[in-house]
Amino acid sequence: MGVSSITGRLAQHAIETPFAAIPTANLDTARLLMLDTLASAWAGADAPGCRETFDMLAEEGGRADAAVWGYGVSAGAGGSGGRLPAASAAFLNSTTAAAIEYDSIGLGVAVHAYVAVLPAVLAMAERQHASGREFLAALVLGCDITHRFGAAAAYPNRGFHYTAAMAGFGVAAACARLLKLDVGQTQHALGLAFLQASGTQQANIQPSLAKRMLAAFAARSGVQSALLAQRGITAPPDVIEGRFGFYALYQPGDPSVLLHELGTRFDNDQATIKLYPSCGCNHTAIDATLQLVNQYDLKPDDVLSVEATITPYIERIVGGDYDPSGDAQVAAQFNLRYSIACALVRRRLGLAEIQPDAARDPAIAVHMSKIVVKVDATQTGTRGPVELRMQTRNHGEVSCRIKDVAGSEGRPISPQAAEDKFRDCFLQSRWPLNELKYEQLRERVALLHEMDDMYLFLKDIF
Repeated sequence: MGVSSITGRLAQHAIETPFAAIPTANLDTARLLMLDTLASAWAGADAPGCRETFDMLAEEGGRADAAVWGYGVSAGAGGSGGRLPAASAAFLNSTTAAAIEYDSIGLGVAVHAYVAVLPAVLAMAERQHASGREFLAALVLGCDITHRFGAAAAYPNRGFHYTAAMAGFGVAAACARLLKLDVGQTQHALGLAFLQASGTQQANIQPSLAKRMLAAFAARSGVQSALLAQRGITAPPDVIEGRFGFYALYQPGDPSVLLHELGTRFDNDQATIKLYPSCGCNHTAIDATLQLVNQYDLKPDDVLSVEATITPYIERIVGGDYDPSGDAQVAAQFNLRYSIACALVRRRLGLAEIQPDAARDPAIAVHMSKIVVKVDATQTGTRGPVELRMQTRNHGEVSCRIKDVAGSEGRPISPQAAEDKFRDCFLQSRWPLNELKYEQLRERVALLHEMDDMYLFLKDIF
């Protein structure tokens, strides 16, 4: 094997890039989105499907490698939420972090790196008693590689869930670094991750609890791939560009984009915090609805009709009929009509608005019939633009067009908005942190570079 191949160059990047080469801004982004992912997991720990997964993995048991996030003493498994083998902890923590659709999203690409990479890398760092600097470098590099795959993917998406299909590469590379594998072993780890890559958008358009496990499958496979490579298990060396590799079988991509400025530009910063616990494809429509509601002080009955013009990708993911009769929470998180009607009725879309009672609230449902969805086939965006036109009793036609999600260029998210979200998630969850524990967690994230042993990262926090 050699580093001239795409797979080999990514392996070399993961192993040989020094901590000192990573800009401070990228490390700061990693800390912020780490806190954001932990917050999402704390709030999602008791979401449907998560407790059942926790119970199954706790029953299986195994090495006490890594902490389970977000579960209090009453959750069992040895108290304080318990500890599980690294692969199991990665799977569970990724599931809870993704459960309420509040985790960070890629800018311009439909990939969620942190929800897969962070649970795996933190679990491996705990297992290996890695330092905070080693952990941070692995987190940045794993998310960098994952975002590069998303950015390099050719349009249109063939139906694979990008995070599930792509994040395993970033996870495997980051875990290989923490295991101190060499470049050749890391290339095998990437190959093993490819052999497990999967994940389909069928889970988006037919809402089910399995949707919240897509990133978790990538997190677990990446951990296992690195551990297998450590023990000498080999894999095809050119799994990205090979005849039957990722680009040939899964999603075509541009290698020049994947490798551009590799090692000098780190794409872990190509992500943003979500302001709503809902699929990112809904966010511009939610923003547009709230802007019109607040600007004109619209009451639900003031609105006679709503026309939403969206992109083909948005229609594909969240444009279907609304059916909360099964998994109501998932249905609400993946439906444009619910998002618009909810924002119109409740003037917000927060944690309370994705609970089953809200998802089935007839006061929201009655306004969905007013909403007509149109598709602008000339647009290629994954989360925008969205244009809303409302016919109203008192203001005639009002409209709003929003190009992309908050956090994109020209739409910064304020530090206060991020803080409000974090406090809501950590302090109002099923097993909340108190003020002291919350501040301790924030301080530990801020001082990660000074930590000697990541096994102690969550000690005494819950």
